Amino acid sequence: MEQYKQEFIEFMVDCGVLKFGDFVTKSGRNTPFFVNTGFYRTGAQLGKLGEYYARAINEKFGTDFDILFGPAYKGIPLSVATSMQISALYEKDVKYCSNRKEVKDHGDTGILLGSPISDGDKVIIIEDVTTAGTSINETLPIIKAQGDVLVRGLVVSVDRMERGQGEKSALEEIREKFGFETTAIVTMQEVVEHLYNKEYKGKVIIDDEIKSRIDAYYEKYGVAK
Repeated sequence: MEQYKQEFIEFMVDCGVLKFGDFVTKSGRNTPFFVNTGFYRTGAQLGKLGEYYARAINEKFGTDFDILFGPAYKGIPLSVATSMQISALYEKDVKYCSNRKEVKDHGDTGILLGSPISDGDKVIIIEDVTTAGTSINETLPIIKAQGDVLVRGLVVSVDRMERGQGEKSALEEIREKFGFETTAIVTMQEVVEHLYNKEYKGKVIIDDEIKSRIDAYYEKYGVAK
């Protein structure tokens, strides 16, 4: 596993973003682990987060794109922080764009904030986590309505590695349905591999009890092998 991925897993723990317990996902699944990027709350944290996203994007897509689109609301700081780090790390000045929940009818009108999207633009969508692929169905029509654009792909922070609407993973379903690539900074398999029965700052984050609950979750919602 690459060093930046190991650092990112520990970074999520430090920020309280990656938690283990009893949670319910947006798609209604009871889950023993949860990723909430709303807990990145400082400038330093957002700077580091943007760096991890930038490295994952460059590894999968390079820098051949024009706009980084982050769906409201959590995608707004993600698109801003990551576009800044892409510029700093790879000397590529990409634009950021997000949508508004409500169309603005005065001043800077329209549904978008940040950069406009124009014919010929290459777009990468940036999100926090995709569980069942529901949010992309809301996001893509907004982007496509702006013009003849090419969506190159989707990047998320954590691939939960579970079924979407059918028997395949949510990210695989998105690839097949929409015809663009997907990637994540880390997968849950990598998270478990890095944290299971290993001390981090004097504490075992994933012990046998939590590991068994994760295994049971994947028995129910994991992709069939």
